[in-house]
Amino acid sequence: MSEGGLSRRFLLLAALAAAGAPGCATAQKPPEAEGPVEEQFTDIPYADWSDYEPPYRFYPGDEIEVTVPSAPEFNKSQVVGPDGRITLGLVGRIMAADRTGDELAQAIGQAYAKDLLRPEVEVALKTATPLKVFVGGEVNNPGVFDMAGDSDALRAIIQAGDFKPTARRGSVVIIRRGPEGRGMLRTVNLSRGLKHPAQDLVPLRRFDIVYVPKSRVAEAAQFIQQYFRDLSPIQFGFSYALNGVQQ
Repeated sequence: MSEGGLSRRFLLLAALAAAGAPGCATAQKPPEAEGPVEEQFTDIPYADWSDYEPPYRFYPGDEIEVTVPSAPEFNKSQVVGPDGRITLGLVGRIMAADRTGDELAQAIGQAYAKDLLRPEVEVALKTATPLKVFVGGEVNNPGVFDMAGDSDALRAIIQAGDFKPTARRGSVVIIRRGPEGRGMLRTVNLSRGLKHPAQDLVPLRRFDIVYVPKSRVAEAAQFIQQYFRDLSPIQFGFSYALNGVQQ
């Protein structure tokens, strides 16, 4: 780490220590009056937050519908197996996980090309597995949760046993894997989420991390250091080898 980075970290730690030291003459700000949590982590190289919704990629447990218009006898509903594959007539096992519908349709079409004159294939998601999200911090039952259907941070927190009395509801942290695998961080104000759902009830994606801090940001810094930078639960996703290349 550069000398400038060490200095910034030292100043931040010193400021946090002074804020929490007994007998400090400076009055503590109320939890909801403190600045945005992400301002405390300017030395962490998060990517800019993006609400871009990428195409859905299949995941083990998803049920998909494969349709071959020129050969309907090969139409089939399949559940993606734990190894990420599905099994089809003539072509056997094909990797489906971590592929979009168009990508999987193209792969199946190529596999059928040696046996069918018109190997056009259509692939559609029939039933999606629940989203898995991590909820930690000032909630009663932190852990990894399956979220059925569309969900948001407030619903995830309720599923995790709701806020503790010490929770800082106005600065709930969401961490997400962004483009090229880089982490993105933002905060949402769930104190006003029910009044402004479009702004504050952020839809969650698979393997999002929802963290509810205490009134001081020191606990949030410790959480992100332990779980994001060291253990990286944001990498809960799967990895499969396609054509010998690790995906």
